[in-house]
Amino acid sequence: MKRIYQELICQHLSELRQMVFLMGPRQVGKTTLSLDSAGQWPSHFYFNWDNPAEKLLFIEGPHALARQAGLDALAEIKPIMIFDEIHKFGKWKQCLKGFFDTYEKKTKIIVTGSARLNIYKKGGDSLMGRYFYYRIHPLSVAEIATPHLIQEEIRAPAPISDEDWAALLEHGGFPEPFLQRSKTFSRRLRAMRTDQLFREDIRDGTRIQELGQLELLAELLRKQAAMSMDYQSLAKKVGVSIDTIRRWLEVLKSFYYCFSIQPWSKNITRSLIKEPKLYLWDWSLVDEEGHRNENLVAGHLLKATHMWNDRGFGDYGLYYLRTKDRVETDFLVTKNKKPWFLVEVKTKAKGLSPALYHFQKETGAPHAFQAAFDLPFVNKNCFEEKQPILVPVRTLLSQLV
Repeated sequence: MKRIYQELICQHLSELRQMVFLMGPRQVGKTTLSLDSAGQWPSHFYFNWDNPAEKLLFIEGPHALARQAGLDALAEIKPIMIFDEIHKFGKWKQCLKGFFDTYEKKTKIIVTGSARLNIYKKGGDSLMGRYFYYRIHPLSVAEIATPHLIQEEIRAPAPISDEDWAALLEHGGFPEPFLQRSKTFSRRLRAMRTDQLFREDIRDGTRIQELGQLELLAELLRKQAAMSMDYQSLAKKVGVSIDTIRRWLEVLKSFYYCFSIQPWSKNITRSLIKEPKLYLWDWSLVDEEGHRNENLVAGHLLKATHMWNDRGFGDYGLYYLRTKDRVETDFLVTKNKKPWFLVEVKTKAKGLSPALYHFQKETGAPHAFQAAFDLPFVNKNCFEEKQPILVPVRTLLSQLV
């Protein structure tokens, strides 16, 4: 299926000299995107660290990779070089820097990784100025409905079919389970992805030995998705210290199992600095309907803020709001450090939450939405509204990324 990132990658390769870094969880489509994008060029070469023969080329160094791709011969058009999972190589930064500095004028480069490319502390010189990164997310309503780039943040509303919407809710946004739409296939793929996460990625990429306890933590997080973090309770259940829980959470976030959002406190009277709220990259893992719905919206908002930041539109952030009086709204999106729009998520449409009025007044956010899952799509721009308003979640999400 067509993905919005393919257009973004091709645009980058056509206009910029920097390497393309594609980061995101396993099975989100990074390799497919890189190959599909490079396939539009006259020639491309793919090197995977997990392939033993190609691993030797990385170890030999930039000149060995260049010889394999024929970069030592005169060519009319620059080929695309794809380096997949190179971050597993202890000297990957040094290798990439050497390759880019030597062959920048002869090729374009795409680098992919299923773990964040900055978590591996081994390696040499800084790559500053030599790459731009793009964070690849699961499928979203907007990407399914209108899979093309626009030159602004908010797009016109567009309907998603009932079948696609149901598949997105049940099977999540990872491309294969979304397209297969089979419960057994989705369960098997999730099990395999989880096993690879703990038995390969985390085992090989960290010094954590207690993988059984780390898996227990991940299972507890799955049951507590869309809730504020209680480090003390988690530490007691897992049988480790609070500091260990915090450290392991950072590892799980680094490997794209989960993400957290912080509370927004500026200009909020009686605000309380609270623990972050945690969500999963794969919302289909969340059993409870209300929490899964909130997690789905969180994933869409994170994808939007990441895309807007990665494209250089500005400085965007995602937060939640809560006061000492326990007045709470699920999400606040900021633009250049200023509140932009509020989102309260509801499974069923009902009266507007008083918290939306309260926080719009306190923050000065131009827009405040109560997004309901049971409302049908309405072909109306949500962002034309300045007062708190009840909107279909499908309409709101179709206007993002």
